[in-house]
Amino acid sequence: MKTNKRKIIEIGWREYVGLPEFHIEHVKAKIDSGARTSALHAEEITPFDQDGVGFVSFLIPFIGCEQGVRCSAKIVDKRPIKNTSGVAEDRYIVKTILTLGQERWPVEVSLTSRQSMRFPVIIGRTAIREKGFLLNAGKSYLSARPGYISSKPD
Repeated sequence: MKTNKRKIIEIGWREYVGLPEFHIEHVKAKIDSGARTSALHAEEITPFDQDGVGFVSFLIPFIGCEQGVRCSAKIVDKRPIKNTSGVAEDRYIVKTILTLGQERWPVEVSLTSRQSMRFPVIIGRTAIREKGFLLNAGKSYLSARPGYISSKPD
């Protein structure tokens, strides 16, 4: 009988993640099991059409970088998502690669202004369920920064 033994990876309530397709090597993110969809702080969110396919252009501001990074991605959906006040707002959803520690996988991310929030990125339960992470709500930064080799023993 074959068993599917997957290594359990414990993560904290906040971790460094990377979004390499958006030129983000590592950024602090809140792991939020209460949020279904992951979210990324973006400004100047503008939809456009390219050869009959919907795309969205957006600016990702960075601390210490006056101009930020201009990105575009294919729109995979536009749906109502409740903000931190519980009010639903229509958001564009894009798919991109997420890195957390040594793991790398595609996730859906909503684009929204998180200017007044402490973390520019929220990783929702759909993204963490995909990899089967074990969330330890009492710990932080249990994974190595993306692109770095962890010094933690197996």
